[in-house]
Formats: sequence, C-alpha cells, structure tokens
Amino acid sequence: MWIVVLVGMGIVALAHTAPAPFILDAMAGDRAVWHMPRGDPPTVYLTYDDGPNPATTPDLLDVLAREGARATFFLIDRHVTEETAPLIRRMFAEGHAVALHSATRRYMLFSPSALARTLTDAADRIEQLAGARPCRAFRPHAGWRGGEMYAGLRHVDYQLIGWGWMLWDWNWFRARTADSIVKRLADRVSAGDIIVMHDGDESAPRKDQRQTVDATARLIPALRARGFGFAPVCQSSS
Repeated sequence: MWIVVLVGMGIVALAHTAPAPFILDAMAGDRAVWHMPRGDPPTVYLTYDDGPNPATTPDLLDVLAREGARATFFLIDRHVTEETAPLIRRMFAEGHAVALHSATRRYMLFSPSALARTLTDAADRIEQLAGARPCRAFRPHAGWRGGEMYAGLRHVDYQLIGWGWMLWDWNWFRARTADSIVKRLADRVSAGDIIVMHDGDESAPRKDQRQTVDATARLIPALRARGFGFAPVCQSSS
C-alpha cells in the first residue's frame, strides 16, 4: 500500500517539476513545446534565461552577432529596466526572439487569470521600454508548472517553452564552467533540440555569467560543423 502511495506521489511531483515533458505537458497538447521542428538545414534552438544582464548580455549578443546565429532570450520582468532597455532593443534589432520568464516557482500557484494578467503586464512593460512586444512564449522558473498555469497560458494564447533532455547548463553539484557546458551539449544535440543556458541570475541581476558567453562562442562553431543552423523558438511581435 505504501509503495503505491509513494509511486503516486512521485508521479504527481514529476508532473509539475520534471525537467522534460511529462503527463501535464501531454495533456496540454501544442500549448507545451519541448522540441522544435528539425528544419532545413537541421536546426537547433539556443535559449537564454534570467536576463537581461548588463554584465553578460552585451558580450553574449556580440558572440551571436559575430557567428550570425539567432537565439531566444527569456527575460525576467524585474530585470527589465531603463538601464537594460537598450539591450532588449538590440535583441529585437538583431533578429533574436524576446520571451517571458519568471524568477520564482510561485507562478505555478497563480490562478489562470492572475498568470494571464502577470504575463500581459510584463509584455506591456517590455513594449513600453524597448518599443516592441515579446512573442507569446513563457518559460517558468525551473520548469515548475501545473494545470492552472496551462489554463492561464490559454487565456493569453501563450506557449510554455521547455528544453531538451540534459540540454541545460546548470549543475546541482558544482559550479558551471564553459568546459562543462560544452562537454555536456556539443555531442548530445540533435535537430530540433532546445538548449537552455543562462545569461543572468534571478537573484543577482549583475552577476557575470562568463561561462555562458565562452560556451556559446565554442558551441556555435562546433554545432555548425555538424551541419546545424540556428533559429529562435518564436518571432517577436512588432
């Protein structure tokens, strides 16, 4: 009996927190995006969370411009300021997608209407400061999600954007480095995969994420040598 209860509790927990598509995502249909089309040429999707960050994002944008690769930036609302607005304008101008992120897992507990209102307010703020509207894509902090979140996304016609299995830069046991990121990602990526790295930190908006800049500078040529192209997961609105 206890084994059945524990298994049931584990399934429920994973439905909300699994770092890969699971039960709730299957039920959400095309509202949940954890993999993109392969594309022609075969395409991978670089995404960056927790910015914009004045200490890191400018150098990351320089690398992407030099390599001719477009990406998607998932921005935290409180990091969107008058100071960082020029960075967001540059993202739009250089063909990257701008999307929404959260700095807390509490979004999973919002009612559908509260989540819809929160996302709309964040999109309005970006448009006011940067002159363009983000695309209708949202990534919850750490991937924590629930049925109410998907209902809220339906209210405003947003999609939840996840990532490929093990295609992330975080490490639970040691500091992130460019070497560890490249080692994890370079040979594992397949066409249509979504990669997630961090140009910011939800609790330290100016913390330099140099490992992301260096890893990106190495990953793009390595993946291009394998025949991959790069694209954003969505197109931002004008």
